[in-house]
Amino acid sequence: MAVHAHPDDESSKGAAMMAAYEEAGAEVMVVTCTGGERGDLLNPAYGDTVRLDRDITGVRRAEMEEAGAALGIEHRWLGFMDSGLPEGDPLPPLPAGCFATVPLEQAAAPLVRVIREFRPHVLIGYDEIGGYPHPDHIKAHEITVEAYRAAGDPERYPGTGEPWTPSKLYYDRAFNPDKYRALHEAYLAAGEESPFAERMQWYASLEEEQAREAERAQQAREAQQAERGTEEGASAEADDAPAEGRPQHSRVPRFRLTDHRVTTQIHVADYLERRDTALRAHRTQVDPTGHFFAAPNELLRRTWPWEDYVLIDSRVETTLPETDLFTGLR
Repeated sequence: MAVHAHPDDESSKGAAMMAAYEEAGAEVMVVTCTGGERGDLLNPAYGDTVRLDRDITGVRRAEMEEAGAALGIEHRWLGFMDSGLPEGDPLPPLPAGCFATVPLEQAAAPLVRVIREFRPHVLIGYDEIGGYPHPDHIKAHEITVEAYRAAGDPERYPGTGEPWTPSKLYYDRAFNPDKYRALHEAYLAAGEESPFAERMQWYASLEEEQAREAERAQQAREAQQAERGTEEGASAEADDAPAEGRPQHSRVPRFRLTDHRVTTQIHVADYLERRDTALRAHRTQVDPTGHFFAAPNELLRRTWPWEDYVLIDSRVETTLPETDLFTGLR
């Protein structure tokens, strides 16, 4: 089971993996938290803007149905309202009642119900910044972790079905920098212009910025400890940290390179075309000439024929690195 924030996220993050497991006989489900009602039109070639303006919810539901059929997966909506991506400095308040503002247990309850119904062995979600810090992606992370911890506890979430304990929790690493570096280097080795050159510059600037932040934070801790004493300073530092699994939106930067290292790579070379079909089904969100298709599939097959994941927790014995999400389960 993969938990995603919006329709189209399932096709840009793990679609080929799901197609591979579906073909191998696994039961695969995507859970979509919101309807994507506040999504922008991202495909300049999209034609039916009148219908989109009139019924964006219906359009995006139809796109999701088409993408799901391409991947052969089951699908459930949680039914929350898209929060949109706030912009500005300072950021404006989120819309009342949107997904990102729903209290954790209220937001997690329908996911717990679906887990108890579908009974997945493997649960896949986003990392602490949601893959990228969209409020709905961060909330999707929070409820995925909460549901993984709680779905097997008969004392938690009464009235949502018989308890079921998923065996493994993964974070998706669709935007693994190592993948893009490998593709960039493949273009350069062939003497061609790389479509990922700007991304490489961006990664370099992020690394420099985060190194400076880490240095400043260390200096601040040392100064605080010198002033207050080690024990008191350590306590203040702990009090200042976000609660586990509960990143605070106002403190999440625009983007960060996370410390999560890939533990699990699924070979998907034979399923890239099914991924592309699912992506193109989301016509309002995916430009068929855009960045999702920057690297030809033949280059992907030669250079990076995997989709990448991080094993966060396992209730079964496994050995890293893995080449199968079900390692330890069969």
